[in-house]
Amino acid sequence: MWRQTCIGKSMILLITSSSSGAQCADSLYAATGQQTQWAQTLHEGSTRLREQTYSAAVIDQFLLETEPEESDQMIEHLGTAFPVYVNFGVTGMERLVRDVRSALHRRKREEAVARRAVVEQMHSEMRETLTAMLLSCELAMSVPDVPFPAAEKIRAIDNLARELRLRLEVN
Repeated sequence: MWRQTCIGKSMILLITSSSSGAQCADSLYAATGQQTQWAQTLHEGSTRLREQTYSAAVIDQFLLETEPEESDQMIEHLGTAFPVYVNFGVTGMERLVRDVRSALHRRKREEAVARRAVVEQMHSEMRETLTAMLLSCELAMSVPDVPFPAAEKIRAIDNLARELRLRLEVN
């Protein structure tokens, strides 16, 4: 299931009791290319959020205001879905599409920044570990009367650690 979530297509969840919900879902799909599912209640939206991963959740502000307890529960299940709050009473289709596109772009930027931060953190930790390995190899080689087979193994480890460090510096 995890693998399917990672490689599956992104989807949008539209949560509104508006009679134009189906039309909104169709418009969002046409504008974004992302499958859009429509939930007519916050409870149904919560259920779908627990069952599936969404890139965005378009949430009707009217439902949030009229059902505060359900809205709190639904918000707990957003997961990685980027929330887009919309007042369907005053928001036209063009603005809805524009707001969702903008939210999807923000989400994509934030994911890229988070990925870069994780990669940098991992590189930093690997460099620290490699430095410790290289220092340990140097200290081991400075021990008098190291048997030849052990010295060869230590040199092999030292060479591998240097190779890894070079590869990290290139990336």
